[in-house]
Amino acid sequence: MPGYLVEDTRKVTTHRLMEMKEQGKKIAMLTAYDYTTAQIVDAAGVDIILVGDSASNVMAGNHTTLPITLDQMIYHARSVARAVKRALVVCDMPFGTYQVNATEGVRNAIRIMQETGCDALKLEGGVEIIETVRRILEAGIPVMAHLGLTPQSINKFGTYAVRAREEAEAAKLLSDARLLDEAGCFGLVVEKIPAALTQKVANTIHIPVIGIGGGPADGQVLVIDDMLGKNKDFTPKFLRRYADLHTIMTDAIGNYVRDVKSGDFPNENERY
Repeated sequence: MPGYLVEDTRKVTTHRLMEMKEQGKKIAMLTAYDYTTAQIVDAAGVDIILVGDSASNVMAGNHTTLPITLDQMIYHARSVARAVKRALVVCDMPFGTYQVNATEGVRNAIRIMQETGCDALKLEGGVEIIETVRRILEAGIPVMAHLGLTPQSINKFGTYAVRAREEAEAAKLLSDARLLDEAGCFGLVVEKIPAALTQKVANTIHIPVIGIGGGPADGQVLVIDDMLGKNKDFTPKFLRRYADLHTIMTDAIGNYVRDVKSGDFPNENERY
């Protein structure tokens, strides 16, 4: 039964996330990209599982999120959705699937929902994509928004530095947050922005605000490979490592190689 640290094992819905914000209960969100990992994440009590386009980096080895395709995201999301019993499963719409126009965005959104079994979608951007967001919502698909450092726009930014430090960009972010809230989004991820601005956004809009490198909010999200310490090269200030799987896995695999080469594996009890 899911719920390692969670007493309420009911399925998480967008309505329940709103209740959590109203009751002051924090929301835990992590990424997952495969069936086995998603089973573990769900059973441990995570509220939202994001099938992130960060799969482009951690699963495929790309330098940015831009190369991952719609078909690839559908594959990952379908695998995750099959595993999950409690968490809300959110799938990123990859770059190029919703920026052209609203009609194409809705078509791709419907395809993801039909072919994956996930619960909701996440889109990056504010006023620039608001018409597409509205159209997807009108199609009956829940939308989580994403502001601040939006990795799909990395070529425009030219850097992964903290966003919205300047007054004009901070004002636009707050305006975009209000717009997305009013449009009907059920949640908002804010990435790598000043903590004071995160608090201002969370106190201004009605929907839950999930932070990543944004300080305290209604909830937090991390990339699972980062927080489990599988990747030793990524060390941003906001990342807390909860394990060192890089060392654990390297040692385990090294021991396996040693045992195979020495003839110790398989022993008499490990054969038919």
